[in-house]
Amino acid sequence: MAEQLSITTKNCTVEREGHVLIVTLNRPEAKNALSSPMLVGMYKAWRLLDQDDDLYCAILTGKGDTFCSGMDLKTGPAAGEDAEEIQRLMQTVPNLHWQALLRENLPSKPIILAVEGFAVAGGTEILMGTDIRVGSEDSKFGVTEVTRGLYPMAGSAFRLPRQIPYCLAAEILLLGRHITAQEALQFGLINRVVPKGQAVAEAMKIAQQICENAPLSIKAITRTLREIDASVPLPEAFKKNDEIGIPIFATEDSREGMKAFKEKRKPVYKGR
Repeated sequence: MAEQLSITTKNCTVEREGHVLIVTLNRPEAKNALSSPMLVGMYKAWRLLDQDDDLYCAILTGKGDTFCSGMDLKTGPAAGEDAEEIQRLMQTVPNLHWQALLRENLPSKPIILAVEGFAVAGGTEILMGTDIRVGSEDSKFGVTEVTRGLYPMAGSAFRLPRQIPYCLAAEILLLGRHITAQEALQFGLINRVVPKGQAVAEAMKIAQQICENAPLSIKAITRTLREIDASVPLPEAFKKNDEIGIPIFATEDSREGMKAFKEKRKPVYKGR
């Protein structure tokens, strides 16, 4: 049973269920367009995910039939009754909104995306910062800023062609068209397509599989995924890989994993 946490805001519900943090964009009346309460909630959720050793991964989803329609074009990105709080927080955390949208300071643990309906503009921009992605059969994706005379400031203009083939990224970015769940799956933008209404359930199955593994290994591998991409030269990549990976072999969990294999039983990891 999920427990709602005190960092929940009007437009972002934050819960935990076992080792899983569940972050739900909660502004369905506005197609989950971004608002200051939403940004504050996401920012606090990602920092909690980083800081709490008992959390192994997170699920990000949206309430209603739209995951996220991006910036609120009617009121702007800082709209909402909690606008004062985001302004106060930004005095000490100037990039709070970029941290919330997974452009900067990404958590050191994996984020599973569960999309129902539209994930367009900022909705697809957020997707770029997640690790495993599930879409309902009626979900749609796209970076549509070009059709509104805008620019994808969360980095899709260079992050998207790093995640899918260049020509497909260029088509999405320059035409501003929506792509279907099946196209997104074919392009490699998402991992799985499930029946409508089943995205969160599938994401939870994935999360539970992750949580069966050693938490320090999960964190180290996620850090590697974050910090070493195709732009890093191989010698530097291997050096960084060793810095992250070698300490894992000295952990109690590493010894437990090998011992459990030898004894033909399920390992009991403690994050040590």
